[in-house]
Amino acid sequence: MGMARTASMRNGEYLEGMINEYVHGKAKTRGHKSTKLVAGLTCLQFAFAIYATFLLYYMSPAVDLRNGATKIAQHWKQFIVPPHVVGRYQEASSVLVAENPPLTGTEVCEHEKIDFEQKKSNDAQMIKLKRELYDEVLDFQSKSLGTETLSELMALKSKWNLRGPNIPKVTVILNHFKRKTLCSQLDSLLHQTLPFHNVWVLSFGSPNELSLKRIVDSYNDSRISFISSSYDFKYYGRFQMALQTEADLVYILDDDMIPGKKMLEILSHVAGTDKYKNSVLGSIGRILPFRQKDYMFPSYRKFRSKEAGLYLPDPAYDITVDKIVQVDFLSSSWFLSAELVKTLFIETPFTFMTGEDLHLSYQLQKYRGAGSFVLPVDPKDKETWGDSEHRLAYVSETTVIFKDIVQVRDDQWWRALSTGYVTQWAAMHPQKIDALFYAHSLEEVKALAPLIEKFRSTVGKKAYIVVSGGKFCPCEEAATSLNWPKSVCRERRFKIFYLGIGALSGVSDSEVPVVQAVYSSMKGLIKIHNPSVLITLSDIDSNVKKALKMASETNSNQSTLVLLPRSSVPKVLWMADLRSTALPNWNKMRISVNIITQNRASSLTRLLKSLSDAYYLGDEIPISFNMDSKVDAETIRLVNSFEWPHGPKTFRRRIIQGGLIRAVSESWYPSSDNDFGLLLEDDIEVSPYYYLWIKYVLLAYHYDPQVSLPELSSISLYTPRLVEVVKERPKWNATEFFKNIHPNTPYLHQLPCSWGAVFFPKQWREFYVYMNMRFTEDAKQNPVQIPKSRTNGWQASWKKFLIDMMYLRGYVSLYPNFPNQTSFSTNHMEPGAHISAKDNVVKHDKADFEVPLLKEDFRGFLPGGKLPPASRLPSLNLFNQAVSLKGLKAAGAKLRQDVISCSPTDVVIVDHETGLPSHCAKF
Repeated sequence: MGMARTASMRNGEYLEGMINEYVHGKAKTRGHKSTKLVAGLTCLQFAFAIYATFLLYYMSPAVDLRNGATKIAQHWKQFIVPPHVVGRYQEASSVLVAENPPLTGTEVCEHEKIDFEQKKSNDAQMIKLKRELYDEVLDFQSKSLGTETLSELMALKSKWNLRGPNIPKVTVILNHFKRKTLCSQLDSLLHQTLPFHNVWVLSFGSPNELSLKRIVDSYNDSRISFISSSYDFKYYGRFQMALQTEADLVYILDDDMIPGKKMLEILSHVAGTDKYKNSVLGSIGRILPFRQKDYMFPSYRKFRSKEAGLYLPDPAYDITVDKIVQVDFLSSSWFLSAELVKTLFIETPFTFMTGEDLHLSYQLQKYRGAGSFVLPVDPKDKETWGDSEHRLAYVSETTVIFKDIVQVRDDQWWRALSTGYVTQWAAMHPQKIDALFYAHSLEEVKALAPLIEKFRSTVGKKAYIVVSGGKFCPCEEAATSLNWPKSVCRERRFKIFYLGIGALSGVSDSEVPVVQAVYSSMKGLIKIHNPSVLITLSDIDSNVKKALKMASETNSNQSTLVLLPRSSVPKVLWMADLRSTALPNWNKMRISVNIITQNRASSLTRLLKSLSDAYYLGDEIPISFNMDSKVDAETIRLVNSFEWPHGPKTFRRRIIQGGLIRAVSESWYPSSDNDFGLLLEDDIEVSPYYYLWIKYVLLAYHYDPQVSLPELSSISLYTPRLVEVVKERPKWNATEFFKNIHPNTPYLHQLPCSWGAVFFPKQWREFYVYMNMRFTEDAKQNPVQIPKSRTNGWQASWKKFLIDMMYLRGYVSLYPNFPNQTSFSTNHMEPGAHISAKDNVVKHDKADFEVPLLKEDFRGFLPGGKLPPASRLPSLNLFNQAVSLKGLKAAGAKLRQDVISCSPTDVVIVDHETGLPSHCAKF
């Protein structure tokens, strides 16, 4: 009975055979049976004793089975330990059930077979396209960011130092499924010039879980841990694990990345620099598609297209990264501070099936202002490479080559771009649009629709709309409300952006997630598109309004937030006709209403009602009441009881009677160059559209930096029917006069209006100084005598002094011109300081002064439905004769009666801050 066995004989078979030999009577005699039985039992007991000894010692986890001294043990374990016993032992000592015991690294390690050369493209066109695009990107970044080589990066001062005192702790996370690269990764990491703190090997739903576990066990290194789950957490699981690290930095590697031995040192050093500390670093990245000539964005996998973007580095096209380059997202490896990992989970991802790489970079930029960078390499030193064997990417199929996955990833990056992700294309090609609308609900979309349509239908104008998306305002329903096809929500073209606010807020009732999502997305969209104005409704949710305000203020190119009352939206369609250079000044002007009143309470009541019924676009409009000392009690009670919801209300009352000259001229004084004064006597009545006219004119002719009209000193609300400065006071009709140009063109006139006009701050300061230098109790002492003008004899008129100044300096007022002299204000010619005064010999016919008020949108009357260019505005002199602006200046200079003496070819130049005359200059 020998102990010899074939190599294939299993331990159980040998013991079973020995017992069978005894039972089947191979002993020859009965006496011998007893002896043989004892001998057999003794042998059996001895065999089990040997088995137990080997089992208890050599199966101990403390024993390193890779050492040469244990080769015999390995042999014996294979020979003597039955597999079912091994299984029961491991089941008792581990969660996993292993069929075989841990082996040496040599025996357990497997390696990918790479029996082909690195793939190279021979497509000359593609090589050219890719190279050109890469050069463009690098050139742009070198000028805007500064791109460093590896040696330049390593020369930068860093927080982390390999030699101390600040040696970083780095947790490396390896995610494995089917590849056979774990040993190569661990070997590389064990030989890093900067030692790692921990390595976590993850196996989520892997069919190779047991073999991966054996490999980790075989290294017998307490710093290397194996973490497994039967559930497949896919691509986000490794980042969820990274949240648990106590290290300073995290290095997450795909299973096809074999880092060079200097990578941890290089990555840590760069991550510790001031320039790149708020970044995610890697070795492979992608630059997303650029817009095509048809304004569409292609798929990032589109072949033979420069616009499809770049994969960096790309050995197939001989593109090596030798300078650090910013990319739109990283692939295959990510190195970042442990703190930044949290950012990935601020928003619910578009999908958990793929796209964690893009989602990480997008969230980091959106909420942390962090960039994604591919590090440069030393082409001659593979130890500086994070991807030392790129051919691994071609060994087995990857998810990104399947059509449905490509579609999902295309949808994902487009969603990122359309919710404010500033990609390399967006950084290199900043857009400039006129308006960006924001609607948080479908009702808001419907309310804004007329203005959106007007902008989009106006030649030369660009406007897009942003909707909240999700439960607040679904994109397709918003498109339907705008009479757009639902397909606009799926096209990769700028038109409608939906933020998907629900991805952040979920079921939360807190306003914080909504504010955060709106602000972060809108900040990016504003940076990409640089809208002149960001338009929304004034009654939008207050928290959303705050977010929009903050987002608009982040743009250095002036994007002005415009808050419109719902009822005003159809009334401001003329916004689309303004230049994009004028639109940002929407909120700059401050127009105050200044009423001069004394004892005409019924007239004042009519004026106040007309003011209350007008459209104000949500602007703040201060109102002041200027009363002389003899104001009556009824007027005081009326003023006190008047409610004005559009701004502050101010009272001024004289102690000593001042008269009309002082009452009007002292009723307003500008506080800044953006402060405009509307002066109204109490027998005036205004149109509901008066404020819209003022704002439109100011934006078109005063606040547009492309328009130069320094002669414009006021805006009239009234259209005169008489030439009042001529003795005969002939009737005059602007519509008839300008019929050869356009019957309803607005025009410039040298005559200021006293029956409803807005005065400009710079020229009003001039007027104050001028009047102070010329005003006397005896008007006949005024030296200014305008040839053939009735104004020379006016005694108690503030307007006479303003006429004099405007004539001498060539200033004009802009007048409306609509059919039948329909205007934005009218004078009811009620008894006062001038009308029906005892010493006034002029008889006034009310029909010559009272004009109809405009009760409908004025755009339909204007030439081409909008204000004409400033260069096409006709101009009239004081006597209603057509004269150029230069001619007006020449007439005033020729008179040589200004407050300082100038030659006939010069006019007086004034310090606009003080209103004081400064010097003479040619016009």
